[in-house]
Amino acid sequence: MSYAIDFGTSNTVITRWNAVTEKPETVKLSGLSQQLGDNPPLIPSLVYVEDASRAKIVAGQTVRDRGLDLASDPRFFRSFKRGIGAQIQGFLPELDEKIVTFERVGEWFLTTLINQLKDETSQTPDSLVLTVPVDSFETYRSWLTQVCQSWAIEQIRILDEPTAAALGYGTTDENLLLVVDFGGGTIDLSLVQLDLDNKQKTQGFILKWGEKFFGNNSGQKAKLARVLAKAGTNLGGSDLDYWLVDYFAQTQGLPKSPLTTRLAERLKIQLSSQTQATEVYFNDETFESYELALERDRFEEILKQQQFFEQLDELMTQVLQQARRNGIEITNIDAVLLVGGTVQIPAVQNWVKQYFDEAKIRCDRPFEAIALGALQLAQGFELKDFLYHSYGIRYWNRRKNAHSWHPIIRAGQPYPMDNPVELTLGASVENQPSIELIIGELGADTGGTEVYFEGDRLVTRSVGSGETTVRPLNDRDGARTIAQLNPAGSPGSDRIKLQLWVDEQRFLRINVEDLLRQETLLRNQIVAQLS
Repeated sequence: MSYAIDFGTSNTVITRWNAVTEKPETVKLSGLSQQLGDNPPLIPSLVYVEDASRAKIVAGQTVRDRGLDLASDPRFFRSFKRGIGAQIQGFLPELDEKIVTFERVGEWFLTTLINQLKDETSQTPDSLVLTVPVDSFETYRSWLTQVCQSWAIEQIRILDEPTAAALGYGTTDENLLLVVDFGGGTIDLSLVQLDLDNKQKTQGFILKWGEKFFGNNSGQKAKLARVLAKAGTNLGGSDLDYWLVDYFAQTQGLPKSPLTTRLAERLKIQLSSQTQATEVYFNDETFESYELALERDRFEEILKQQQFFEQLDELMTQVLQQARRNGIEITNIDAVLLVGGTVQIPAVQNWVKQYFDEAKIRCDRPFEAIALGALQLAQGFELKDFLYHSYGIRYWNRRKNAHSWHPIIRAGQPYPMDNPVELTLGASVENQPSIELIIGELGADTGGTEVYFEGDRLVTRSVGSGETTVRPLNDRDGARTIAQLNPAGSPGSDRIKLQLWVDEQRFLRINVEDLLRQETLLRNQIVAQLS
């Protein structure tokens, strides 16, 4: 049986394909899931570490049922997805003589879900699709690759969350869709083209592949989902909760604690369906109680003070600019799909309506669209994606007297690449015995993301540096050298020709030819894996 997991910052959703009914269904796990009102079963992404040395945890709704989320306890983790793969500023907790990282907490959480899924269904999933945020695709994929190796599942693949959402809304015609995925920790905007007439085979990025193949062997037409533009940032519903906590700390002197954060989240949720909301805070030390009251207008003022809408406008601008480079105008977009709990906030919906006609906007599957769409990978969808980052080679900049980076593959490049990039290189000194090539992942000019602790909360923010951030991919012994020169090289002439391209698995591959000896030195060599 095929399963999909949408691991979210605030909530996690599991879906499976029912072979009998030939329909998707959302899975409810006892003790882990909660179901409120008309919402599908959701698993709160919460962890309480009982014994770190034995990996013994409490997860999901049980954490709330036992009140383990109400005290400032270093054993309690929420929003831990935001810290996975990020550089953490500050001290990580040491529990039971063991440093507990967010990667470890995430692994415990997902493994708990997998184990309970096996226990309750008495079967191991045949295939599993995991969804990932757009802006942390590289680091997140590396972490997931390690985590899933211990799971006895034949095939595991990943799909970015906005594309999954587009598939999950059940579009059956050829459509150009803008997906606004606004969850607890991130917001991702993705422009996706669905094409039902393509006859390619099913694929998807494979993390783990067993002996069995669960692709499209039925002979039916595969469906193509092609991503045309993407933009994302670390801004989510958790940030809004923290802003409300700060507001009540300033106006009523309430302490910043997990309890006030939970009450702030409840107020935010209430204001999605009503114009006024109240909660009661009880101080168990002084036995005093406080009424927390908030009107929707005041909530929206708080959002404006935090430059919330300016951040959203910047993301929309990025996506629309990418679209125009592909010859697509805003009027060409057929539908806008809203995904994630934060899109239920009226102010967010009104922001979207400033750009698009209300008739194009859909918001009827905010929680389960991603997990439902991920299941479509096993039902005949092929994914055509593009590289989210730019990549370049390092060279010595004599004018700056420092290393600089020359882009060779730009963000937005579709893969697999039809035509390789060709470069010629020469020696830089007399009697040079070899040529080295260092490939780097080029970040945005505006800087990176910093993750740090503020009290007991995990906060992410953008850090502007004014310079391009670069993460070298092969700057290590044995990986830099691409050509041994025999005879040794001399400056003044081209010595080697390179061909670089990206294959369907995002591997950057290289051919190297010695022009002097007319000899191939490397053929189809893997240099690095890209995002």
